[in-house]
Amino acid sequence: MQTGKIGVTTENIFPIIKKFLYSDHEIFLREIISNAVDATQKVKTLASLGEFKGELGDLTIRVSVDKKKKTITVSDSGVGMTADEIEKYINQIAFSGAEEFLGKYKEQSNGIIGHFGLGFYSAFMVSDNVEIITRSWRDDAKAVKWSCDGTPEYKIEDAQRDSRGTDIILHISDDSKEFLEDTKVDELLKKYCRFLPISIAFGTEKEWKDGKEIDTGKDKIINDTNPLWTRKPADLKEEDYLTFYHDLYPASEDPLFYIHLNVDYPFNLTGILYFPRIKTNFDIQKNKIQLYCNQVFVTDSVEGIVPEFLTLLHGVIDSPDIPLNVSRSYLQSDSNVKKISAHITKKVADRLQDIFKTDREQFEKKWDDLKLFINFGMITDEKFYERAEKFALLKNVDGKYFTFEEYEKLVKDNQTDKNKTLIYLYASDKVEQHSYIEAAKNRGYDVLIMDGQLDPHVINALESKLKDTRFARVDSDVVDKLIVKEDRKEVDLSNEQQSDLRSVFEGALPSEDHYWVSFEDLGENANPVVITRSEFMRRMKDMAAMSPTAGFYGNMPDSNNLVVNVAHPLVKTILKAKNDTLSGKLNEVNEKIKPVKAKLDELEKALKDKKEEEIPQTDKDAKDENQKQLEGLEGEKSTILKGFGKDYKLVKQLIDLALLANNMLKGEDLSKFVKRSLELIKPE
Repeated sequence: MQTGKIGVTTENIFPIIKKFLYSDHEIFLREIISNAVDATQKVKTLASLGEFKGELGDLTIRVSVDKKKKTITVSDSGVGMTADEIEKYINQIAFSGAEEFLGKYKEQSNGIIGHFGLGFYSAFMVSDNVEIITRSWRDDAKAVKWSCDGTPEYKIEDAQRDSRGTDIILHISDDSKEFLEDTKVDELLKKYCRFLPISIAFGTEKEWKDGKEIDTGKDKIINDTNPLWTRKPADLKEEDYLTFYHDLYPASEDPLFYIHLNVDYPFNLTGILYFPRIKTNFDIQKNKIQLYCNQVFVTDSVEGIVPEFLTLLHGVIDSPDIPLNVSRSYLQSDSNVKKISAHITKKVADRLQDIFKTDREQFEKKWDDLKLFINFGMITDEKFYERAEKFALLKNVDGKYFTFEEYEKLVKDNQTDKNKTLIYLYASDKVEQHSYIEAAKNRGYDVLIMDGQLDPHVINALESKLKDTRFARVDSDVVDKLIVKEDRKEVDLSNEQQSDLRSVFEGALPSEDHYWVSFEDLGENANPVVITRSEFMRRMKDMAAMSPTAGFYGNMPDSNNLVVNVAHPLVKTILKAKNDTLSGKLNEVNEKIKPVKAKLDELEKALKDKKEEEIPQTDKDAKDENQKQLEGLEGEKSTILKGFGKDYKLVKQLIDLALLANNMLKGEDLSKFVKRSLELIKPE
């Protein structure tokens, strides 16, 4: 029997392993089985080269759990090891020092394994004691046993093993006994070893017979040794890809389509990526790409490893050029990973372009499902935008699709304003904005439908990319001002008349909402009152709503414009009624306002050329007094006008009609509108 110390420069190797790998302690099984796979593949290689002339026999790797003994055993029929090889591969772990080790890797728990050849030692994260019973493939080899209790002390002694290969026996510690449950081991095997190239057996197959479950005695193989992505696309059918997809994601709908990756230069990369049917909440679709290294599972948390928009895809990526056992931050900075990421982006764009060219009809049918994915890519990845602008589509309210180039040609002649800016009109809700859409279409304009959750960002991106182009939602202004083609005529109302009419309408507006009342001459056939929403403010609020912290714009109240059409007969009726009803009261207040205003004008004229410190206090006081008096009288006038507007049913009726057209009239206000409508239309 031989004893000795594992070649480390610190006595703290095992506490370090336990402490800094604890969050990832379940990967011990992956590491042990990966070593078994390596050993098995090596003996297959030796046989193919003629160096090993014996029978390969059954190469299945077997995993077994003994709850009574509290052990997990992984057995292979690989190359095995001699005592000298154990000394070389197991006992010599070279660290440059505990302090440097801790300083460099304390933030990277996964970075420890693999970086220093520590795969085997991950067993000590869950074990009090680890044994290796192994016999080399060489003809004269003897079986040996290595054991270690979690200290640098180990021992090697003769053992009994009839055939080549290795048994790793883990004596599971009390704080890790969940790994002695069959369900837990099965879960880990399916997660990490599902596609390993050597068969992995755990337990036996069961079947129902005569109303009870019986043990067939056949090995239960948990992995597919020849997964779809390792096979040639020419040998596969559409149904093979769909079957594999549903095997990976059992509860999912069929994908839109897929990309089979098979690259051997400038790096090795295989895999299959699927375009899922993305609905609205794309966040829940992430972490669906599985990353493999030679069929060994690495991670399904690929943010930062592939471009963010590709995290919406499903499927697998496998590359020996992706480091197996390193942290995600290491992966993100790895040059090979960056090249792979850029290549996948190109392949995705090429595949979309190819489908668009060869079968545009099918591409258009799938566009509504693809839109979120492609838009996400365009606003987050400049290279993808450059490729996607050839096949990305715009859809109008009539359900027709256009490329960016096609749509510009369609609307350029009719939707260019007097400043040579091309205006793209759009709606975000065909039902709620129906009246605005119809008004635009009646002018011969085309209207896009932009109702996706990323469309506010897409609009901003397109405005920065498309030359002399601006987007305007159809309800952001009256139709004549959406695309201004010539100077508009002035409203035929004095400033005082506009101020009076503004107060009348303000008196009937909902008190809880914010409206700015303005006046336009829209012609007597247009609606008497129209509600519009500021394009800038609404867009800022839409984007703020997508942010976890809404910010300044997100906290602001909704702001709408109430546009009064002064050319409409009903508005003229309101003006006449206001004059007939309030002329006496308004004249009385106006007579009081005139001298106060005249005095204020006189004071301001006298003081306009003087500096603040040169103005006598008596003049300042007189100015303030007149200002307060004027504000009081104007407030009194406004109160009279608002009172009229509140009581005059026609004012409220016109406002409610505008609200109703925007689906903004609800509850009690809607009930009052119906009642008032009946009163207004009942026979004399």
